[in-house]
Parts: sequence; structure tokens; C-alpha cells
Amino acid sequence: MSVLAKQTGLDELKTRLRNTWMTGDYGRFSRYMERDAEAFYRRLPIKPGAQLLDVGCGAGQLSLIAARAGARVTGCDIAINWLAQARRSAAAEGLTIVFEEGDAEALPYENATFDVVVSLIAAMFAPHPELVAAELTRVCRPGGIIAMANWTGPGFVGQMFKAIAKHIAPSGMQSPVLWGDETTVRERLRSRVASLECSRHLYELSYPFSPADVVEFFRANYGPMTRAFASIGEEAQQQLRDELTDLWSSHNRATDGTTRVDAEYLQVVALRDQ
Repeated sequence: MSVLAKQTGLDELKTRLRNTWMTGDYGRFSRYMERDAEAFYRRLPIKPGAQLLDVGCGAGQLSLIAARAGARVTGCDIAINWLAQARRSAAAEGLTIVFEEGDAEALPYENATFDVVVSLIAAMFAPHPELVAAELTRVCRPGGIIAMANWTGPGFVGQMFKAIAKHIAPSGMQSPVLWGDETTVRERLRSRVASLECSRHLYELSYPFSPADVVEFFRANYGPMTRAFASIGEEAQQQLRDELTDLWSSHNRATDGTTRVDAEYLQVVALRDQ
């Protein structure tokens, strides 16, 4: 493959991914995930005043949490429509946060710019993990913190992705949930960090409606799910809808008509080498 053809293919992939993440309403989608996003942030050893980069910030959920805690925050994402939403949210709270377009595989920042580089269920979806690992560490200062939260393959969201994958053509990308495998994460980061700690946690996915309505909520508001449904025919859509409803129902801990499901993720905390 020529260099030009390879670059054209990469550009097309990036455009497709950007369009996917700009679909739906991520601000509304992430609203139901606020509590455990705060729990993730509280576990990190971040001091007030730290210069923090939120990679894949979406509509600003984690950026807002960090700014409220006293960090000096920059958030970046490839989905520019959610950046506009994030700016409005920050302004409404009187928080000073810089939100700008940025790709996890080619971050628009100088080396060693940030004390903390964090990504909550975000950079794991970039197609080239080796570039993500290089960029997260490159923009972090020596001795600084790199932190991620990534869905695991055996966990609930990993199972949901597996159900979706049965109905759509392979993307050619490595599975995002490999970022939730500790051995893989250590391989990707070990040459770039001085220390690395991984721990597994549960993210409660809680919604005030039934499992069937949760599936519709995801279909309407979560870009990858919206695109997955749109890419298949009506019969396959109904089959996927039924499979996902069964999955949510079988894992549902609520008994009052609402939905509460625990989804496992891997928390990664590394210190940048000197």
C-alpha cells in the first residue's frame, strides 16, 4: 500500500470515528454516569492547582469534576459539538476550563505540558493504541500522573460490545476493551512510565427506566450504538434490540421497574518516568 493510500485510509477512519462520536447526545448520555465518574476522580492522587488534561472529554463530565476540585483543566475531544456543550456547562458554573479539539493519537500540546493526563472511558476507543500510549505519556511532565478508566472484556459493557459486534462488520481496529486487560496495558505503557498500578472497579449504570428503555436510550444518545443500529436492517435491528434487552435484564439488580447494572472497568494509574 502506498503512503498516500495509507494516509487516505487513515483520514477516512478518523472521519468515520468523529462522525460516530458526534452522533446522539453525549451530554444527556453521560449525565447518568456522574456519580462513579466522581468516585474515579477522588481515588486519583491529584492536588488542587494541578495542570490537568482530560483526553476524550466529551461533553465535559470529568473536566467539570476536576475543575470543581481545584485543578486547572484543559479538555480535548474529536467531537467538536460536545466541546460546545462542555463550554456552556463550564460557563454556567463559573468554571474556567479550556475545551478544544484534539485527537488522542496526536495531541496538540508540547511535551511535558501537564501534571496529570487522564482519560475516562475515552482514549481506549482510539484505533491505534500504540499512538495513544505514546501521546498520553509525551504530554505528561516527568513524574506526573497518567490515569485511565477502561471497560474490561469480561465485564458488562464488554459483553454488550460483543453482542453488537455479531451484527456489524469488523472495523479492522483492535478491540477497545484490550485497554481493560492489565497485561496488555502493562505492555503498552511499561517502557514509558516509572510505575504502574491497576485495579478493578465497578461502575454502576443506573437509569430510572426499564432495561428495554435503557436499550432505546443508548440507541438514541450513544453514538456507537446509534451507528450500529443504523448500519443494519430492520430484522437485525429487532434481533439486536432483543439481545441487548435480555442482557440488561439478566444483569439488572433493580426490582422496582428501574435498571441498575454493575459494569467492570480497569483503573490505570501510572507515574511518568523521569
